Amino acid sequence: MAAGDEHAASEVLSGLARHLNCLNEDNKATRKRALEAIKRATIDQGLSSGIQQELLSALLKPLLKCLSDPMERCRETALTTLTEFIRCVPKPEESLPYLMPCLVRRLGTKEISEPAEELRLSAVEMLALTLEVCGRHLAPYLDEMMIILQKTIVDPFPDVRRESCRFTVALAKCLPDHFHMQAECLVKPLMQTITHNRSRVRVSVIEATGAVVQHGSGKELDTVLCPLTQKLFDDSPQVRKAVTAVAGDWLLHLRDRYSYFPKLIPLLLSSLSDESPEISLLAASLWKQVGAQWEKENEENIKDKMDFLFTPPPFYPPGVERPGLGCRELVVRNLCMLVPAITNDMSDWLLPTKVKSCQLLRVLLLHSEDHSTYQLQPILAVLYRACADTDRDVVSNCLAAAKLLGTFVPPDVFLKLLLDHVKSPYSPSQPWTPLMVLAAMLGGCPRPLLQPHLEEIANTLAEPEVCQEYQQVVYLGQLFACVEALLRQCESDCRSVSLQLLQVLVTVQSLSTEPDVSQKALEGVQLLCQVQGLASEMELYRRHMGELLGWLSASVNAWTSYSPQRLQLHIIVTQSGPVIGEFVSQLLPLLHCCLQPDRDPEMRMSIFSLLAKLLLDASNTLDSQGCFRQESGKFLCNTLLPNLVWQAGRVNAAVRTSALSCLLALLHGGAITPAEVMGLKERLLPPLLSSLGEDSRMSKLFACRSLFTLLKLTGTGLHPEALNKIYPELLKRLDDSSEEVRGAALQAIGMWFSSLTDDYDPDICAPHLKLLFQQLLLHLDDPESSMQDRVLEVLKKGSSVHPTLLQGEVEAARNKHRSPRYCDQLLHLLNSAPTTTRAEPPQ
Repeated sequence: MAAGDEHAASEVLSGLARHLNCLNEDNKATRKRALEAIKRATIDQGLSSGIQQELLSALLKPLLKCLSDPMERCRETALTTLTEFIRCVPKPEESLPYLMPCLVRRLGTKEISEPAEELRLSAVEMLALTLEVCGRHLAPYLDEMMIILQKTIVDPFPDVRRESCRFTVALAKCLPDHFHMQAECLVKPLMQTITHNRSRVRVSVIEATGAVVQHGSGKELDTVLCPLTQKLFDDSPQVRKAVTAVAGDWLLHLRDRYSYFPKLIPLLLSSLSDESPEISLLAASLWKQVGAQWEKENEENIKDKMDFLFTPPPFYPPGVERPGLGCRELVVRNLCMLVPAITNDMSDWLLPTKVKSCQLLRVLLLHSEDHSTYQLQPILAVLYRACADTDRDVVSNCLAAAKLLGTFVPPDVFLKLLLDHVKSPYSPSQPWTPLMVLAAMLGGCPRPLLQPHLEEIANTLAEPEVCQEYQQVVYLGQLFACVEALLRQCESDCRSVSLQLLQVLVTVQSLSTEPDVSQKALEGVQLLCQVQGLASEMELYRRHMGELLGWLSASVNAWTSYSPQRLQLHIIVTQSGPVIGEFVSQLLPLLHCCLQPDRDPEMRMSIFSLLAKLLLDASNTLDSQGCFRQESGKFLCNTLLPNLVWQAGRVNAAVRTSALSCLLALLHGGAITPAEVMGLKERLLPPLLSSLGEDSRMSKLFACRSLFTLLKLTGTGLHPEALNKIYPELLKRLDDSSEEVRGAALQAIGMWFSSLTDDYDPDICAPHLKLLFQQLLLHLDDPESSMQDRVLEVLKKGSSVHPTLLQGEVEAARNKHRSPRYCDQLLHLLNSAPTTTRAEPPQ
């Protein structure tokens, strides 16, 4: 030091003698004024660095002592003065033997010695300044700094934590040769602070963690990896960005990075799917650097592969940038260790973890390409578990990964495993997961590779244990998804498996209880027509109807009300429209078999209801070609009438009701000729008349309407003896509790009058007519005026049969009615009729 500097320093110190003595006074105001005077006389004077160095040597101990002053203002002034001295002096390291122990006492003890958080922050900032100006001279004091950092990193004041983290980064870079020996002691406080509620603190902690691991011994990585991974789900983009940057830096610069590739690669690749474009772009940039560096370091080992660097495999996903060779090789060489980790994360209860795992799997499959074949079994297990998840994000990311798997793995490889899983699902409670994965993989599989396996896939989907075993809506939806994937991928190639695909689509429609799924399956039938160039669904059914009916007939003997074949039959005959009329010869034996009286009652009711709907529009369904009409007599005698035979029990009564509805539809729909009805009247009338006495309202209603239709079809062809058997049963129904049944019975009686011919001798049949007129006149006085009007119309129609007899009966009943109005109308009609020869009324 120059003599002039020493002299100047001596003069300043002589002027400060009194102030230095005042620092020991009990009065805090005196100490405060003394410290301020010292600061004004030294720091504020702008003295040369040499003088400042001399002054610091003399004032260091008094100033350090003032750091423990009870008055906060005194401590603050002393700390500020020391900081400025360290900043200005040329040899600040000379103060370290006294400064570092003092800072340890203030910041590194178990209990916080410095109560003022702002002063603790200033002390840490002074420590950082000391590192900046002293550099490697601080190496002997590394223990003291580690003691301080272990406390300040978990300081209650957030700014102290941030400043401590920044100091940690600087310390690691400044003293790498010494830092690694004690870096591990900072891991615990850093991991305690990484969950701080302030995002800026978390960012600082992550950056400090990166430096600690980077310049540490390597043991710290296993401890910090899990907490850092959790920060990938942080709400703050800046935190996630910090994790991405740290992971990329480790992959690029960590000394033992090759040993930690399986743990670090997922950390960086997970950020490729981050919702923030900035983070995903940063991750992509870092990952390219990592791949390029690895490629350069291993150039000799991959020289052969580098020749194919710019040749992507055939059928590579369009619009997707292929990762570099180094990136792909890194993933391929570590895939066997990455897939088990993803499997483990998929069982996590946290939703974000599962979503990230699926996204990471997709990225890994994009890098591994056809090498994923070697891990196909565990990858499929992961996909099944993900598809069973209730969250849509998990499932959608899983299906995207499955689509990539289908693109890169040859179908002859994945189908061997996947089709077996479709037949025997991993989870009986979630059998749709293999189908969901299969649909996605088919959607990604190239058409030329998939075409040779179409028949195998379609046959598997059409197997009863696959398409008929489960009725969950989700399962049926995925069954349709597989068919749709085949149709969209292979298009016209599906002509060879059109029958199997139609069988699956029919099954989905028949078993689904969800209208949306049924509608999709119907649209699938339309798509099947479209890829084959067929004009409509009718053409498709015409092409396959024979095989479809044969498919159903193969199991008809085992059908019950729970059999899916019954529902399949319903879909086939209703959707085929007029086409079914071309295959009546195959359909009728099937119907005859499943409608035998000894078969399942509920099944018979269902099929009778189906037939009733078809027979009401027979010309556009069963009888579109006139073939059913030729067989209608046999169908009536051999299939329908045996089900009208009375048997005890409510279930049997319900079967008779459904059979009557089918009979009515047959008679009413025009599928049977009047001549055929005339030929079968002897067999048809007894069960019909017997049905009029059923307990069921619908049975009686159908029977009355069937008799009306039968009388209408036969016209005047019935023998008087047969007619006289009909009307007594109809008269009984006029007393029925149901107004609808009474009305139908009246309508049938009116048709009965229209069926009388000259062969019906009024005189011989006068007792029958008398009974009929008497009963009708009794109901002419019904409490319901609508009933009276209808009875009056029937009597008017019957007045021409035996007018004299009717007139006598009306006159006899007139005085018994509550109102003679209807009788008078009838008498007026009879009296005004043209004079004809009338039979005398019987005595």
